[in-house]
Amino acid sequence: MSLKRKLTAAAFGAGIVPLLMVAVPSAPAFAHGYISSPPSRQAQCAAGTPKCGEIKYEPQSVEGPKGLRSCSGGNARFAELDDNNKGWKVTSVGQSVTFTWKLTAAHRTSTWEYYVGGKRVGLVNDNNQVPPKTVSHKVNMGGVKGKQKLLAIWNIADTANAFYACVDLNIS
Repeated sequence: MSLKRKLTAAAFGAGIVPLLMVAVPSAPAFAHGYISSPPSRQAQCAAGTPKCGEIKYEPQSVEGPKGLRSCSGGNARFAELDDNNKGWKVTSVGQSVTFTWKLTAAHRTSTWEYYVGGKRVGLVNDNNQVPPKTVSHKVNMGGVKGKQKLLAIWNIADTANAFYACVDLNIS
């Protein structure tokens, strides 16, 4: 048996490899995307205003099954995003708003959807393309006015999941 094989066998026998596996920190999940402008609830949490839990460290991770209509994407870890009374910053906008997504891992995309009060006000079809790291969509608010919560959904083409983001707006 070669010296290299003897050392490898000794390392496994002594339990060194399992200890190394525990000692090495796991890599963060580099997934996936959220609206950075106007600041979504995730972006506000990442900035520290208001104070938030785990979402502060993972604003890009609000993923859930397609078809949901919640800010948290049905993810219990991020349920605070569904709390309309948390003190979210409201951005004043006009009838036409450009939403900018920051993507940390791009996925083939079927559509991007935008909802206000349960009514879809925007739809962008990406035809199964992989988007760049920054994506912007200009959306017409369809005559809706006043303080509103916009729900944005990034529908992934090759999975059953989508990414969710909510933005609090005061629409003039």
